[in-house]
Amino acid sequence: MADAATGAPQIQGTLPLYKKPEPLNVQAHKGMGLKYGDRPFDFLNETHFVPLTVGEFAQACGVYPIIFLGDGRIPAAVMGLQPGQNLFVDPKTGNFEQHAYLPVFVRRYPFVAATHTDDNERFTLCVDAGSHLMSDNPDQPFFDENGQLTPFVQNAIEFIQNYETDVRTTNLTLEELKSLDLFEEQNMHFQPRDQQGQPVGEPQRIASYWGISHEKLRALPGEKLAELRDSTVLGAIYAHMLSMSRWEFIIARAAARAAGSAQPPQPGVAPPPPEA
Repeated sequence: MADAATGAPQIQGTLPLYKKPEPLNVQAHKGMGLKYGDRPFDFLNETHFVPLTVGEFAQACGVYPIIFLGDGRIPAAVMGLQPGQNLFVDPKTGNFEQHAYLPVFVRRYPFVAATHTDDNERFTLCVDAGSHLMSDNPDQPFFDENGQLTPFVQNAIEFIQNYETDVRTTNLTLEELKSLDLFEEQNMHFQPRDQQGQPVGEPQRIASYWGISHEKLRALPGEKLAELRDSTVLGAIYAHMLSMSRWEFIIARAAARAAGSAQPPQPGVAPPPPEA
């Protein structure tokens, strides 16, 4: 359930992608909205990790390595090897690669929910006032001439409601994985090679993160594995493990970007939330 901004909670802390999230309300934002013009994905071009929900693992695992970050073991898609560089956003055009999976965390931008501490199912709809998509001559206005939310914003609310439900499901899954002690620290190394494919120098560590341990998973009792299978958690685990093969793809993209030989991504679809 989304609330009006009256008495809305303060937005605290930092949030990837967002510069100045504030509650959406008619007093501050009437006449404003979003304008999708040139460089629609510039807000993403300096973000190399993007959060995922477990429901996205199946679609994301064919494109990105899926890793877990921090004490919360937050699942994330790897879109680059270093801060400040997203290998799926064309630096020349600001477009996202056309056929790459676009996480819901990105698709909801510049909207976001500020949840209430006393009720996780209630939230205040906020918008990133610092976004380059904000405009007083919008393609998609927030309010109509009567000060009512437009269908575009109403669709965004439903989209974010669904996303928040997926986040809660993800958090429950992570708690189960942590309770089973399935996480382990993992590293990704890159071996430089010469033009003949022979190793040159020592392997270089390019990433450290949390992942699911194959050994710990195999050691689980059969009944527990069956329980994970029936709850779809096992499918998410396998998607994470399969995604590790995409590290080679990311490394190759980074090398091509550094050499200036990468093919530019095709123009992507501008990122307003789809109809629920």
